[in-house]
Amino acid sequence: MLPGTPRKSISIIIPVCNERGNLPLLISELEEVCSALPYEYTFIFVEDSSTDGTLEYIKEQAKLHSHIYYISLTKSFGHQNALKAGLDRTTSDAVIMMDGDLQHPPSLIPELIQQWEAGNDIVYTIRNDHKETSLWKKRTSRIFYDVINNLSDIDIEPGTADFRLMDKKTVEVFRSFQETDLFLRGLIKWMGFTQIGIEYTSRLRQSGATKYSIKKMFRFALQGITSFSTKPLYIAAYLGLFFSLCSVIYIPYIIYAYTFGHSVSGWGSLIATIAFFGGLQLMILGIVGLYIGKIYMQGKNRPHYIVKETNLV
Repeated sequence: MLPGTPRKSISIIIPVCNERGNLPLLISELEEVCSALPYEYTFIFVEDSSTDGTLEYIKEQAKLHSHIYYISLTKSFGHQNALKAGLDRTTSDAVIMMDGDLQHPPSLIPELIQQWEAGNDIVYTIRNDHKETSLWKKRTSRIFYDVINNLSDIDIEPGTADFRLMDKKTVEVFRSFQETDLFLRGLIKWMGFTQIGIEYTSRLRQSGATKYSIKKMFRFALQGITSFSTKPLYIAAYLGLFFSLCSVIYIPYIIYAYTFGHSVSGWGSLIATIAFFGGLQLMILGIVGLYIGKIYMQGKNRPHYIVKETNLV
């Protein structure tokens, strides 16, 4: 860097919800890593309606450190919308997104920046599970990416995390998106630009409980699929066509039984068939309803989040 040349700036956006126990160690590690880098840096904590004193602690740290900022939302708008709140309010040359539970290691930040300086617009991370991660979590994570890749029009590497670096110009493009259901891993992959992935081994959560229950993971998967593909609608149409053909094949047997006086018995099988097709129809209606619901919510044009207070100008 030439003498007198202004240093590039890096913003680190960290959505937090009830992470009071993790914040002291997280801030300490971030300070240690970032202070050794030749960049101006800021930490932007997006507080997503915590109840454990998270916001109060961040405010205390903001008074002690001029590079710590916070955005407090009026209620819990979700992890993806919290990230957008941070992205909408940064003007740095590069932005790094990471979680506040210490599973995204701050020690990886220099490598993210190195890949960015090498000419990559987006540097995303691919998680290798910790050896103590449960088998259930590993399998459900694998299934999540298999389903997303098979039913959507994007290809996301298994283990891709929301721990990434984005160049300023890619952030400006992202801000123009007005989709109601945000799925950042898919949107950022879909954007194009020059992207590269680096692997890391996840750490175990230091304090608190995970915010992603099975129900939330399932909903997140549906959100990702329906945001990037109409394949479920095609599958529903093909299923309808397949079973319609099956019913046509059954007609010769009905004619034969009627002609030769064979009684058609089997109330149990009849009820089972009706229940099966009834369930199939409801499933197909549910798929169609998901897409109609997304159109309905998009038509409302509500904001992704509402800010209660912030110390960002």
